[in-house]
Amino acid sequence: MNLSLFILLGVYLVIACRKIGGIPVKIWQAMTAGALLVLMTGQISPLAAIQAINPDVMVFLLGMFVIGEALILSGYLSSLAYGILHRVKSADGLVLMILFGAGLTSAVLMNDTLAIVGTPLVLRLAREHRLEPRLLLMTLAVAVTTGSVLSPIGNPQNLLIAIDGPVPSPFLTFLQALALPTFLNLVLAYVVLRVMWPTAFHATTLVHNVVAISDPALARLARLALFVIIGLIAVKIGCVSLAVPLEFPLSYLAMAAALPLLVCSRRRLELLRQVDWSTLLFFAAMFVLMASVWQTGVFQEWTAHLQMDLTSLPSILGLSIILSQLISNVPLVALYLPLVSEAGGSLMGLLALAVGSTIAGNLMILAAASNVIIIQRAEQEGYTLSFRTFAWIGVPLTILQMLVYAVFLEWGVG
Repeated sequence: MNLSLFILLGVYLVIACRKIGGIPVKIWQAMTAGALLVLMTGQISPLAAIQAINPDVMVFLLGMFVIGEALILSGYLSSLAYGILHRVKSADGLVLMILFGAGLTSAVLMNDTLAIVGTPLVLRLAREHRLEPRLLLMTLAVAVTTGSVLSPIGNPQNLLIAIDGPVPSPFLTFLQALALPTFLNLVLAYVVLRVMWPTAFHATTLVHNVVAISDPALARLARLALFVIIGLIAVKIGCVSLAVPLEFPLSYLAMAAALPLLVCSRRRLELLRQVDWSTLLFFAAMFVLMASVWQTGVFQEWTAHLQMDLTSLPSILGLSIILSQLISNVPLVALYLPLVSEAGGSLMGLLALAVGSTIAGNLMILAAASNVIIIQRAEQEGYTLSFRTFAWIGVPLTILQMLVYAVFLEWGVG
């Protein structure tokens, strides 16, 4: 077996077990060890490793972590959530609110953003209402993954497809083709959670505690950061919709919003200390390890031996879901997109690539960055989601969601 692939499988095994010889191992530690091993064994050169790390993703996450910490430390996020959720009186209602609230918001603010700010919020709600924390963490994970399908800016891979596909009138196209199946799949997510995890729902009436803003000055800056994000996203939507050649990376958006906090807040050093640096290290290590594995050519050889039309809807959906488990969804789309485009792939083929690479994140933890962010941030507060728990919900949900999207995409072709 190729050494890079062997190391990747070893990393997956350690992350699944979370232990080596009885010693607990965190996700970022396992991935970092894997990246160091491929470097030390010469499976990837130091220069190639550096080039593999996507600076746009790293800077975007850094900026969003700063904003997320400001929202939490100031109390603004909890206060905002109270204003929205205080009328919800049941566990079922709370799960539905998280599914549709976080899901639909992720279509506008991107799923990684909702993962960053949503994790501490759902954990606070779990403690306040004595709900199973893993239930709300899983709800958040499937919400931001499923909801992000709806928009060309819902996640990085959708944006890549919308711009480089190309997809005409991306926002209108995504909405027309994917709005109804995405709504149905959010409902399906609730059904699967309710059926597969009935003991996690209790019948006790929820009583919400009033949450006040603890630091008004920091809250004002955090609110400003949110307005900057929403404003820049509106500009981005307008540029894409009107075909205006004004393009700016996601990193610019995040850092522009974080800048007032880093410049004007007296708690800037505290915000930087609270940044989830271990998650940033995880992503840098993941880029290195995945690049090393891809350079081996093993997946390219495997797909060549399949002797199948890689641009058909079933192939795109199936392969994007499966391969995203091994090299994550953004690298998978970057590699698969030219194949679909150059082969004269249909618009529905491009949308199938967006759908498959996105809902792949509901199948297993490592297929989506948002899953890793949620688990890493949860572990900082003493909670986690195991591979087994995630798969228990994720496998049946992904199969059902894939069938729903397949039917609607086939209708679109007709």
